[in-house]
Amino acid sequence: MGSADIIPGVSGGTIALITGIYERLVHAISRINFKFVLYLFKGDFKRFKQSLVEEIDFALFIPLLLGIGIAVLTMSKVISFLLVTYPAATFAFFFGLILASAIFVYKHVDELNLKNIVFLIIGFVFAIIFVGLNPIQANHSLPIIFISGAIAICAMILPGISGAFMLLLLNQYEYMINVLNHMQFVEIITFCLGALIGILSFSRFLNYLLNNHKSVTMAFLVGLMIGTLRLPYEKIAFSTESPIVIVVVAVIGFILVFLLERQFEHKPLPGATKHK
Repeated sequence: MGSADIIPGVSGGTIALITGIYERLVHAISRINFKFVLYLFKGDFKRFKQSLVEEIDFALFIPLLLGIGIAVLTMSKVISFLLVTYPAATFAFFFGLILASAIFVYKHVDELNLKNIVFLIIGFVFAIIFVGLNPIQANHSLPIIFISGAIAICAMILPGISGAFMLLLLNQYEYMINVLNHMQFVEIITFCLGALIGILSFSRFLNYLLNNHKSVTMAFLVGLMIGTLRLPYEKIAFSTESPIVIVVVAVIGFILVFLLERQFEHKPLPGATKHK
Protein backbone atom coordinates (compact mmCIF):
# COMPACT_ATOMS: atom_id res chain seq x y z
CA MET A 1 0.00 0.00 0.00
CA GLY A 2 2.86 2.39 0.78
CA SER A 3 4.44 1.82 -2.62
CA ALA A 4 1.11 2.33 -4.38
CA ASP A 5 0.26 5.46 -2.40
CA ILE A 6 3.25 7.39 -3.76
CA ILE A 7 2.43 6.52 -7.38
CA PRO A 8 0.13 8.92 -9.29
CA GLY A 9 -2.71 6.82 -10.71
CA VAL A 10 -2.48 3.84 -8.33
CA SER A 11 -4.42 3.63 -5.07
CA GLY A 12 -3.32 2.00 -1.85
CA GLY A 13 -6.98 1.08 -1.36
CA THR A 14 -6.71 -1.08 -4.47
CA ILE A 15 -3.84 -3.03 -2.91
CA ALA A 16 -5.85 -3.41 0.31
CA LEU A 17 -8.70 -4.92 -1.72
CA ILE A 18 -6.39 -7.30 -3.57
CA THR A 19 -4.79 -8.53 -0.35
CA GLY A 20 -8.17 -9.00 1.34
CA ILE A 21 -7.82 -6.44 4.16
CA TYR A 22 -9.90 -3.57 2.75
CA GLU A 23 -13.18 -3.93 4.64
CA ARG A 24 -11.38 -4.82 7.86
CA LEU A 25 -9.14 -1.76 7.46
CA VAL A 26 -12.03 0.65 6.88
CA HIS A 27 -13.98 -0.83 9.80
CA ALA A 28 -10.96 -0.72 12.12
CA ILE A 29 -10.25 2.94 11.34
CA SER A 30 -13.91 3.94 11.74
CA ARG A 31 -14.04 2.38 15.25
CA ILE A 32 -11.34 4.69 16.66
CA ASN A 33 -12.97 7.45 18.74
CA PHE A 34 -10.09 8.30 21.13
CA LYS A 35 -12.01 7.59 24.35
CA PHE A 36 -8.80 6.06 25.64
CA VAL A 37 -7.20 9.54 25.60
CA LEU A 38 -9.89 10.80 27.99
CA TYR A 39 -9.22 7.93 30.42
CA LEU A 40 -5.48 8.64 30.21
CA PHE A 41 -6.00 12.29 31.18
CA LYS A 42 -8.19 11.17 34.10
CA GLY A 43 -5.47 8.81 35.29
CA ASP A 44 -7.77 5.78 34.91
CA PHE A 45 -5.12 3.47 33.46
CA LYS A 46 -7.24 0.33 33.75
CA ARG A 47 -10.03 1.75 31.57
CA PHE A 48 -7.39 3.40 29.33
CA LYS A 49 -5.85 0.01 28.57
CA GLN A 50 -9.25 -1.66 28.11
CA SER A 51 -10.53 1.08 25.78
CA LEU A 52 -7.28 1.08 23.80
CA VAL A 53 -7.50 -2.68 23.17
CA GLU A 54 -11.21 -2.46 22.27
CA GLU A 55 -10.82 0.46 19.84
CA ILE A 56 -7.60 -0.34 18.01
CA ASP A 57 -6.91 -3.43 15.90
CA PHE A 58 -3.21 -3.67 16.74
CA ALA A 59 -2.77 -6.94 14.83
CA LEU A 60 -3.71 -5.02 11.68
CA PHE A 61 -2.28 -1.55 12.28
CA ILE A 62 1.21 -2.35 13.60
CA PRO A 63 2.46 -4.42 10.61
CA LEU A 64 0.45 -2.34 8.12
CA LEU A 65 1.76 1.05 9.25
CA LEU A 66 5.32 -0.29 9.49
CA GLY A 67 5.06 -1.60 5.93
CA ILE A 68 3.56 1.63 4.60
CA GLY A 69 6.12 3.78 6.40
CA ILE A 70 9.12 1.78 5.20
CA ALA A 71 7.79 1.66 1.63
CA VAL A 72 7.08 5.40 1.47
CA LEU A 73 10.54 6.28 2.78
CA THR A 74 12.43 3.80 0.59
CA MET A 75 10.33 3.70 -2.57
CA SER A 76 9.96 7.46 -3.09
CA LYS A 77 13.46 7.62 -4.63
CA VAL A 78 12.86 4.48 -6.73
CA ILE A 79 9.52 5.70 -8.06
CA SER A 80 10.98 9.13 -8.84
CA PHE A 81 13.79 7.47 -10.82
CA LEU A 82 11.44 5.17 -12.76
CA LEU A 83 8.98 7.97 -13.60
CA VAL A 84 11.81 10.12 -14.96
CA THR A 85 13.85 7.40 -16.71
CA TYR A 86 11.18 4.94 -17.92
CA PRO A 87 7.87 6.85 -17.74
CA ALA A 88 5.91 4.88 -20.35
CA ALA A 89 6.99 1.45 -19.09
CA THR A 90 6.27 2.49 -15.50
CA PHE A 91 2.78 3.75 -16.36
CA ALA A 92 2.20 0.64 -18.49
CA PHE A 93 2.78 -1.43 -15.37
CA PHE A 94 0.28 0.76 -13.52
CA PHE A 95 -2.20 0.36 -16.40
CA GLY A 96 -2.10 -3.43 -16.13
CA LEU A 97 -2.33 -3.23 -12.36
CA ILE A 98 -5.38 -0.96 -12.37
CA LEU A 99 -7.21 -2.86 -15.14
CA ALA A 100 -6.83 -6.21 -13.36
CA SER A 101 -7.80 -4.58 -10.07
CA ALA A 102 -11.03 -3.27 -11.66
CA ILE A 103 -11.87 -6.84 -12.70
CA PHE A 104 -11.10 -8.01 -9.15
CA VAL A 105 -13.33 -5.33 -7.57
CA TYR A 106 -16.13 -6.19 -10.02
CA LYS A 107 -16.35 -9.62 -8.33
CA HIS A 108 -17.66 -7.80 -5.25
CA VAL A 109 -20.66 -6.43 -7.20
CA ASP A 110 -23.64 -8.70 -6.47
CA GLU A 111 -25.33 -8.35 -9.85
CA LEU A 112 -25.21 -6.13 -12.93
CA ASN A 113 -28.62 -4.50 -12.47
CA LEU A 114 -29.65 -1.01 -13.60
CA LYS A 115 -28.77 0.63 -10.27
CA ASN A 116 -25.25 -0.81 -10.24
CA ILE A 117 -24.70 0.08 -13.91
CA VAL A 118 -25.74 3.69 -13.24
CA PHE A 119 -23.28 4.00 -10.35
CA LEU A 120 -20.55 2.35 -12.43
CA ILE A 121 -21.09 4.92 -15.19
CA ILE A 122 -21.13 7.78 -12.65
CA GLY A 123 -17.81 6.57 -11.25
CA PHE A 124 -16.34 6.26 -14.74
CA VAL A 125 -17.43 9.74 -15.85
CA PHE A 126 -16.25 11.29 -12.60
CA ALA A 127 -12.81 9.69 -12.95
CA ILE A 128 -12.45 10.72 -16.62
CA ILE A 129 -13.23 14.35 -15.72
CA PHE A 130 -11.15 14.22 -12.54
CA VAL A 131 -8.03 12.91 -14.30
CA GLY A 132 -8.37 15.61 -16.94
CA LEU A 133 -8.29 18.47 -14.44
CA ASN A 134 -5.37 20.89 -14.48
CA PRO A 135 -3.22 21.20 -11.34
CA ILE A 136 -4.19 23.95 -8.90
CA GLN A 137 -1.45 26.53 -8.40
CA ALA A 138 -1.33 26.21 -4.61
CA ASN A 139 1.61 27.23 -2.44
CA HIS A 140 3.49 24.98 0.00
CA SER A 141 2.56 26.63 3.29
CA LEU A 142 1.87 24.42 6.33
CA PRO A 143 -1.94 24.98 6.24
CA ILE A 144 -2.00 23.93 2.56
CA ILE A 145 0.13 20.87 3.35
CA PHE A 146 -2.26 19.99 6.21
CA ILE A 147 -5.31 20.26 3.93
CA SER A 148 -3.52 18.32 1.19
CA GLY A 149 -2.83 15.48 3.65
CA ALA A 150 -6.50 15.33 4.66
CA ILE A 151 -7.70 15.25 1.03
CA ALA A 152 -5.04 12.84 -0.22
CA ILE A 153 -5.63 10.25 2.51
CA CYS A 154 -9.35 10.10 1.67
CA ALA A 155 -8.39 9.30 -1.92
CA MET A 156 -5.74 6.80 -0.84
CA ILE A 157 -8.27 4.64 1.01
CA LEU A 158 -10.61 4.53 -2.01
CA PRO A 159 -9.76 1.91 -4.64
CA GLY A 160 -9.50 3.69 -7.97
CA ILE A 161 -8.62 7.18 -6.70
CA SER A 162 -4.93 7.85 -6.24
CA GLY A 163 -3.89 9.98 -3.28
CA ALA A 164 -0.67 10.78 -5.12
CA PHE A 165 -2.70 12.05 -8.07
CA MET A 166 -4.71 14.27 -5.70
CA LEU A 167 -1.38 15.73 -4.56
CA LEU A 168 -0.49 16.33 -8.21
CA LEU A 169 -3.73 18.29 -8.67
CA LEU A 170 -3.00 20.27 -5.51
CA ASN A 171 0.51 21.04 -6.76
CA GLN A 172 2.04 19.23 -3.76
CA TYR A 173 3.27 15.90 -5.20
CA GLU A 174 6.82 16.79 -6.25
CA TYR A 175 7.21 19.03 -3.22
CA MET A 176 6.21 16.25 -0.79
CA ILE A 177 8.46 13.71 -2.54
CA ASN A 178 11.31 16.18 -2.04
CA VAL A 179 10.25 16.64 1.60
CA LEU A 180 10.45 12.87 2.14
CA ASN A 181 13.81 12.58 0.41
CA HIS A 182 15.25 15.35 2.60
CA MET A 183 13.42 14.29 5.79
CA GLN A 184 11.86 17.71 6.50
CA PHE A 185 10.09 16.72 9.72
CA VAL A 186 7.89 19.81 10.21
CA GLU A 187 6.25 19.33 6.79
CA ILE A 188 6.03 15.55 7.25
CA ILE A 189 4.33 15.88 10.66
CA THR A 190 1.92 18.55 9.34
CA PHE A 191 0.96 16.33 6.40
CA CYS A 192 0.49 13.29 8.68
CA LEU A 193 -1.74 15.25 11.08
CA GLY A 194 -3.95 16.32 8.18
CA ALA A 195 -4.03 12.72 6.93
CA LEU A 196 -4.99 11.43 10.41
CA ILE A 197 -7.94 13.81 10.73
CA GLY A 198 -9.03 13.15 7.14
CA ILE A 199 -8.99 9.36 7.40
CA LEU A 200 -10.75 9.23 10.78
CA SER A 201 -13.58 11.38 9.41
CA PHE A 202 -13.96 9.77 5.99
CA SER A 203 -13.61 6.14 7.16
CA ARG A 204 -16.88 6.34 9.12
CA PHE A 205 -18.79 7.38 6.01
CA LEU A 206 -17.07 4.71 3.92
CA ASN A 207 -17.72 2.04 6.55
CA TYR A 208 -21.43 2.96 6.46
CA LEU A 209 -21.51 2.58 2.67
CA LEU A 210 -19.77 -0.81 2.77
CA ASN A 211 -22.13 -2.09 5.46
CA ASN A 212 -25.36 -0.78 3.92
CA HIS A 213 -24.75 -0.24 0.18
CA LYS A 214 -21.81 -2.49 -0.65
CA SER A 215 -22.80 -3.52 -4.18
CA VAL A 216 -23.43 0.00 -5.54
CA THR A 217 -20.30 1.26 -3.75
CA MET A 218 -18.21 -1.42 -5.43
CA ALA A 219 -19.85 -0.70 -8.79
CA PHE A 220 -18.97 2.99 -8.37
CA LEU A 221 -15.37 2.03 -7.53
CA VAL A 222 -15.12 -0.18 -10.63
CA GLY A 223 -16.18 2.81 -12.73
CA LEU A 224 -13.59 4.97 -10.95
CA MET A 225 -10.81 2.49 -11.65
CA ILE A 226 -11.67 2.13 -15.33
CA GLY A 227 -11.91 5.91 -15.66
CA THR A 228 -8.52 6.50 -14.04
CA LEU A 229 -6.92 4.40 -16.79
CA ARG A 230 -6.98 7.66 -18.73
CA LEU A 231 -3.93 8.83 -16.77
CA PRO A 232 -1.51 5.96 -17.59
CA TYR A 233 -2.92 5.76 -21.16
CA GLU A 234 -2.05 9.41 -21.81
CA LYS A 235 1.46 8.80 -20.48
CA ILE A 236 1.91 5.78 -22.77
CA ALA A 237 0.16 6.93 -25.96
CA PHE A 238 2.80 9.34 -27.24
CA SER A 239 5.85 7.57 -25.87
CA THR A 240 8.92 6.67 -27.94
CA GLU A 241 9.74 3.68 -25.72
CA SER A 242 9.54 0.18 -27.21
CA PRO A 243 5.89 -0.92 -27.71
CA ILE A 244 6.90 -4.52 -26.98
CA VAL A 245 8.39 -3.54 -23.62
CA ILE A 246 5.31 -1.48 -22.78
CA VAL A 247 2.94 -4.38 -23.57
CA VAL A 248 5.06 -6.91 -21.66
CA VAL A 249 5.26 -4.69 -18.58
CA ALA A 250 1.49 -4.02 -18.70
CA VAL A 251 0.82 -7.78 -18.87
CA ILE A 252 3.15 -8.34 -15.90
CA GLY A 253 1.20 -5.75 -13.89
CA PHE A 254 -2.08 -7.39 -14.92
CA ILE A 255 -0.95 -10.90 -13.95
CA LEU A 256 0.58 -9.70 -10.69
CA VAL A 257 -2.83 -8.68 -9.34
CA PHE A 258 -4.26 -12.18 -9.80
CA LEU A 259 -1.15 -13.77 -8.32
CA LEU A 260 -1.55 -11.52 -5.26
CA GLU A 261 -5.26 -12.33 -5.08
CA ARG A 262 -4.55 -16.06 -5.12
CA GLN A 263 -1.76 -15.64 -2.56
CA PHE A 264 -3.95 -13.79 -0.04
CA GLU A 265 -7.36 -15.28 -0.83
CA HIS A 266 -7.38 -17.86 1.98
CA LYS A 267 -4.89 -16.23 4.35
CA PRO A 268 -6.67 -13.79 6.69
CA LEU A 269 -4.48 -11.68 8.96
CA PRO A 270 -4.34 -12.46 12.71
CA GLY A 271 -7.43 -11.05 14.41
CA ALA A 272 -9.37 -10.84 11.13
CA THR A 273 -12.63 -11.81 12.82
CA LYS A 274 -12.18 -9.34 15.64
CA HIS A 275 -14.85 -6.89 14.47
CA LYS A 276 -17.49 -9.49 13.68
